[in-house]
Amino acid sequence: MASFLAPSFSGYQRTSVRPDIIAGLAVWAVLVPESLAYATIAGVPPVVGLYAAVPALALYAIAGTSRQLVVSPMSATAALSAGIVASVAGADGDPVALTTALALATGIVAIIAGLLRLGFLAAFISEPVLKGFIIGLALTIMIGQVPDLIGVEGGRGSFFEKSWALLGQLGDIDPLTLVVGLASLVALVVVRRTMPFLPGSLVVVLLAIGAALLFGLGDRGLAVVGHIDAGLPRVGLPDVTGPQFTELLGGAVGLMLVGFAEGLGAAKTYAATRGYDVDPNRELVGLGISNLGSGVLSGMVVNGSLSKTAVNASAGARSQVSALTAAALTILTLLFLTGVFEQLPLATLAAVVVVAVVELVDVRSLRRLWRVRTGRLVHVYQVTARADFMAAGAALLGVLIFDTLPGLVIGIAVSLILLLARSSRPRITVLAPVGDEPGRPWVDAERNPGYPTVPGVLAVRVEGPLIFANAEYVRARLRELAAQEPGLRLVVLDGRATPSVDVTAAAMLVQLRGDLRRDGGDLALAEGIGQVRDVLARVGAEGEPPLFTTLDEAVRAGHDSDETA
Repeated sequence: MASFLAPSFSGYQRTSVRPDIIAGLAVWAVLVPESLAYATIAGVPPVVGLYAAVPALALYAIAGTSRQLVVSPMSATAALSAGIVASVAGADGDPVALTTALALATGIVAIIAGLLRLGFLAAFISEPVLKGFIIGLALTIMIGQVPDLIGVEGGRGSFFEKSWALLGQLGDIDPLTLVVGLASLVALVVVRRTMPFLPGSLVVVLLAIGAALLFGLGDRGLAVVGHIDAGLPRVGLPDVTGPQFTELLGGAVGLMLVGFAEGLGAAKTYAATRGYDVDPNRELVGLGISNLGSGVLSGMVVNGSLSKTAVNASAGARSQVSALTAAALTILTLLFLTGVFEQLPLATLAAVVVVAVVELVDVRSLRRLWRVRTGRLVHVYQVTARADFMAAGAALLGVLIFDTLPGLVIGIAVSLILLLARSSRPRITVLAPVGDEPGRPWVDAERNPGYPTVPGVLAVRVEGPLIFANAEYVRARLRELAAQEPGLRLVVLDGRATPSVDVTAAAMLVQLRGDLRRDGGDLALAEGIGQVRDVLARVGAEGEPPLFTTLDEAVRAGHDSDETA
């Protein structure tokens, strides 16, 4: 039970306390103003974001498996929340109550998914899709911060729509905002490179607040966070009707998927660099418990935050002690410090977010995915030779063009389509023996032209499972290869590269043997493909190919049968 409650603290050491507390300070410095801003995006008072952050941080630390992930309000889910609530509220609904109820609904859906162990669905989000999704999300977050960074109104819509709107507003740039934004960017970069032991985000935020107060920048037109209600949240359930809550459940599924994908992507990214694993099912439960806590404490939908996790990791976080530190500081902020953050320039906040996520725009990984191809892959798979790059690109463009959830769905769909395309055309390799000794190896004849094939024998391997999707292609290709061999008397299928076979493919092998026999040849199976024999026996197929232990044994048997005939 103890391991269930706190897996993110496994193997914790006292030496991690100091870096965790420093990272918690850095997260707090970013989380407070971001939470205020994202609550505004969701269409509720800014303080609702702080109400959500406290339980999200504390409960995920108990139930989650990532040591660096920060769970809090996020821009993508905040925007989705606003749309869902607007569709349910109508003319007389309470947006605040419905937003809180939506957090509860999202929590219930995520917990049920986790308990049903639906985290395996994350396996359908391949690493390239996740990479493209993360890059697209990082770019979307960055472009969303540019208006506050340069002092323009910005635009709505996709990444490209926001970019186009920004281009049209370049003449309206506010000089004071631009100076503060660029100064904050430079300060963040300088502190990170020259004094990495300091929490750069916190230092720059405090300096910006001090400058705003000292020089009265807010009175000179610089946009600041503004008024924040002080005090702790009300504990209880939101005042919504049963039909309203039921209507929210449909939108909660989409919110859960987006939050799970972003949180899991961030968690896996930093877990991989630090040598530990995250459990998708536990992540779903952690996400659900965090949202339940947020809903009970008058908060909004929360999920794993890519930007704040980047801040947390870059500040040196080693465990969820950093999140608990940030939660405690957020409580103090609600009680005593709301007035301080009212003077935080939005340009500085935007700079902190941009610097935090820019390192996630991993162009080098995209180049690596592009290079994962060979002439042989192009020859065999053609357009699918760069399947991983295409999947990453589809997820990236999907996020940039259509938004977060559609981008993720597009990336997964393209990845599965390319997988099916490649599975439907497995590579079929002609084999040649090496030498004349017993137990000799058989190698790819095309790659090793110095080794001749056996006259009258076509030895091949199918590099992949034999399934309904590729059965006819394999049959046609083997018949084509057999027709090119003069005096062919035997085709031997090496099963070492064929891990599985289904009923359709088993029937195809029987049919192929009949085809070859009509042309004066035969078909044999060799090398550890007992599953093929088992499937053939169970389907009751007549004329099933004989099974031999080795390729040489199959060749000798075919040679002996020719001599007997």
